[in-house]
Amino acid sequence: MTTPRHVAVIDIGKTNAKLALVDLATRTELTALKQPNRVKTDGVYPHFDIDAIWSFILDGLGKLGRDYPVGAISVTTHGATAALVDEAGELVLPVLDYEYDGPDRLRHDYDTVRPPFAETGSPALPIGLNLGAQIFWLRRSFPEEFDRTSAILMYPQFWARRLTGVEATEVTSLGCHTDLWNPHSRDFSSLVDRMDCRSLFPRIRPADAVLGTIWPEVAARTDLAPSTPVTCGIHDSNASLLPHLIDRRAPFAVVSTGTWVIAMAVGGRAVTLDPARDTLINVNVHGEPVPSARFMGGREFDTIMAGADRSWTDSDLRAVLAGGTMLLPAVQQGSGPYPDRNGNWVGPEPHGGERFVAASFYLALMTATCLDLAGADGNIVVEGPFAANDPYLMMLASATKRPVTGQVGQGTGTSIGAANLIGNSAAASRSDPGKQWKATSALQRYARDWADLIDG
Repeated sequence: MTTPRHVAVIDIGKTNAKLALVDLATRTELTALKQPNRVKTDGVYPHFDIDAIWSFILDGLGKLGRDYPVGAISVTTHGATAALVDEAGELVLPVLDYEYDGPDRLRHDYDTVRPPFAETGSPALPIGLNLGAQIFWLRRSFPEEFDRTSAILMYPQFWARRLTGVEATEVTSLGCHTDLWNPHSRDFSSLVDRMDCRSLFPRIRPADAVLGTIWPEVAARTDLAPSTPVTCGIHDSNASLLPHLIDRRAPFAVVSTGTWVIAMAVGGRAVTLDPARDTLINVNVHGEPVPSARFMGGREFDTIMAGADRSWTDSDLRAVLAGGTMLLPAVQQGSGPYPDRNGNWVGPEPHGGERFVAASFYLALMTATCLDLAGADGNIVVEGPFAANDPYLMMLASATKRPVTGQVGQGTGTSIGAANLIGNSAAASRSDPGKQWKATSALQRYARDWADLIDG
């Protein structure tokens, strides 16, 4: 297949659904459409509005196709999500929102069958963050519907199936704190056989495999060529990592920011991961283990700022440093490196630009903690919304004492990474290396004081 230049990327995050048009020759987004990814609370449990997302995808593909020659479609989504479908590919149950606490009601029973961290690299997480816990709960709670299940589809492959009719399983989503995958043996974990559902997972395919071309009805609805190919798809954090695997030499670390901040260490120090602190093993596009740690940074930032103005000045930064105003973890309990701590301000609670700076420092110090827990070494690349946050980048460089680059707009991000599944070996190098930040003594003192307060 000749590598197309323009790739439409379906990029479904926990907060927003996005449809981007990526130019592979320059590895840039030419345009993007977005809509909120709303959770519906009617029915048997909170679930994603699949019909709304599907309409958004079809309408968006039609719009992109009118403006650009769309040569292929790729899919990337958030993790901790799967769809149970029947033989016709229709949902037998709604797609569960992983923030619903239903699976916790069977936590004791589930813990008797879930594999140890040493087998899966997957920590025991609350609510539905372990996909295995979701499947266990759904099977127990809705046995009749579960018995009609023909396939369990990871979320990117669910959308790929809707586009092509072809079912597949892929390891970056399967290996993302699901309890379902053994990254060391590169096979399903013992949990899958204990639940007797191995046969429900379709054949494992590489993320960059072309599953097929779009259904005739999709072509008719969007006016795209019926020959438009669709890739198998990839988990979003691993999509962010992919361009760096192509371009960089280990050791390095990538921090993917959004609703979740995921710190991924490639070729880093050998460490013993601590599952109690939300460390885990991700699985990259090549099926290789990637030590990682995470926290819900984007959600925390929105909570801290609560709609307040996010502008700041140098005087705000100096005031925060001089006054020692800081936020201690954690704003969002139940996950991250400090899951059992309740966040609190040290000093007067700041407002205006000082609040933005102090919140950014907090997020950077949480990120630095995650990088240390994952054994990260070498340069650090930050992607996503925080890549444009200068106070965050300054503090991250100072806390880690390693160069930090904020990669904004060019050649990075989940959409760019997912587009690189189409002929990634021929993808262009980044044209924008990004601004690099280094440590300063004043910020280092602040970071030490923050760590001392937590230790105390």
